[in-house]
Amino acid sequence: MIQIAKGTSRDIRVANRFELLRYIIAGATVSRQRAAQETGLSVATVSNLVGELLESRLLKEVGFEDSRGGRPRGLVSVDPSGGILIGVDVAETYVRVELFDAHLSGLAAVEELLRPEENRPDQVVGHVVSGVRAGLARVGVPQDRVLGVGVSVPGQVDRDGGVSVFAPNWDWHDVPLRGLLAEQLSLPLYLDNPLRAAVVAELWFGAGRGRDNVAVLNLGTGTGAGLAFAGSLYRGATNSAGEWGHTTLVMDGRPCRCGSRGCVETYVGAPGIMQHLRDLDPSSPMLRAGDQTATIDALACGFEAGDPVAVKVIAETARYLAVAIANVINLVNPEVVVLSSWVATRLGEPLLAEVRPILGQYALSRPLAATEIAVSSLGGDPVVLGAATFALEGFLAAIGRP
Repeated sequence: MIQIAKGTSRDIRVANRFELLRYIIAGATVSRQRAAQETGLSVATVSNLVGELLESRLLKEVGFEDSRGGRPRGLVSVDPSGGILIGVDVAETYVRVELFDAHLSGLAAVEELLRPEENRPDQVVGHVVSGVRAGLARVGVPQDRVLGVGVSVPGQVDRDGGVSVFAPNWDWHDVPLRGLLAEQLSLPLYLDNPLRAAVVAELWFGAGRGRDNVAVLNLGTGTGAGLAFAGSLYRGATNSAGEWGHTTLVMDGRPCRCGSRGCVETYVGAPGIMQHLRDLDPSSPMLRAGDQTATIDALACGFEAGDPVAVKVIAETARYLAVAIANVINLVNPEVVVLSSWVATRLGEPLLAEVRPILGQYALSRPLAATEIAVSSLGGDPVVLGAATFALEGFLAAIGRP
């Protein structure tokens, strides 16, 4: 569910639209009465919202169900042909674009690699634009069928202004990214970062479904936390909540790209894991200089084969990760902690097997006992799926506006 920043009637109506559609997507076909019972909204509110969504072509009538002797109840479901949603995951080594129907089912995906030197805003924008155009061409859909494009970019994002405030990996400062994209894409554009995208994907389709308090920990080149409280995405005062990767883990520790030292990211992100390997065995064949993905893959294979160096690297990484996870548990008391992103996909289960026995040394027993810890089970790219929901949120917010 979207976070309601202000308690205006319009904010509440938009949030209700979003919650209702999320419920209908999960339930396939539902009656208005059942939707009201399950969401806690009144039947009158649900009927009005369904009317709006039918008019917007996001829903369609699909028949009736028996009401045990009363008048048959009309059923509605999401209309997959109601429009196209596009999610874009801009990472440090690639740009991934995926097209979804209105049911958030994937239609086509395009991935373009980013070389290390391709870090200027115009270069990144060029890959996003070409990926979106290639995806639309692949599914044969005109631009007027697109409901919106959600773009996830690393770092701190001013989502209202469409500005990349600070991306430490590229040394971006106050880049007007939405404006640059709008010069080449005449489509509704919605920006945020991967922390928010990942937690939204888990709330809709993953371990966060039906949970109120969720922490999604992204383990990739960088690290961070997406947070949901009371079933709603938590952004903080400046959309900067969740910078878990830049909390201090080791006083005066390894230098971090953010300018500080000893950050979580420098010990459990991909470069930090590579440093553990380098410290243990500088000449290890698993160490692929300049290639994080290949190194992490080699470590995973080495661990599975029982390679003693790989086993030690996983154990060392898990020691730091346990402390970092315990800090999240003690601070926000989540129902579930989900490890997400590509490093978690490759190393998550071996890491968790090492983390769980020592977590109790650092996490308080009461919140720890109430916390499930899991690796994300979402297939594909959760960030690109979450980014598409930002586009859906934007479309829902625009219903009824002049």
